[in-house]
Amino acid sequence: MRPDLGRSFSDAGRAEVKGRCPREIDLQVAIGDGLSAAAVRVQVPALLPLFAERFQERAWTFGQPFVIRHCRVGILNEIGDLLAPRVVVLLIGERPGLATAESLSAYMAFCPKSGHTDAQRNLISNIHARGVTPEIAARRILALADQMVRLQASGVAVKEVFADRELPSPGTKTIE
Repeated sequence: MRPDLGRSFSDAGRAEVKGRCPREIDLQVAIGDGLSAAAVRVQVPALLPLFAERFQERAWTFGQPFVIRHCRVGILNEIGDLLAPRVVVLLIGERPGLATAESLSAYMAFCPKSGHTDAQRNLISNIHARGVTPEIAARRILALADQMVRLQASGVAVKEVFADRELPSPGTKTIE
């Protein structure tokens, strides 16, 4: 009933996050029910260990994952304000009823902070068995995080690269 409340922590939640999570790490993961707790229940157990392992192989510091109830994407800004990580990944349930109630999204941001909008965020959506599999999602999350750190940016300033082929940015003419 109040989506705005899912974009910020309660005072108790803020204190809990600050008390349990390290600051200024390379990668912080948050898990939010969003619009489908079923998606979180099904996809996160398969996805989280895959990319946690891959980030640790790169010697990145990996923060303490935590769960947010009634979560909305805007919480990325408050996570950035509280913990100051380089990259935040929010795994959040998508709207059920489109293809499946088990579809998860990964919203990502480089150094998120108050005032950032969707223009500073990237999205990998449709993470489920018949869409983007957890294995492919983990590779894409890793590659996108690498780009964010290299470019010191996220959102519209970062184009996701697929299989060594860069996709044209919106408005770019492709000559065939």
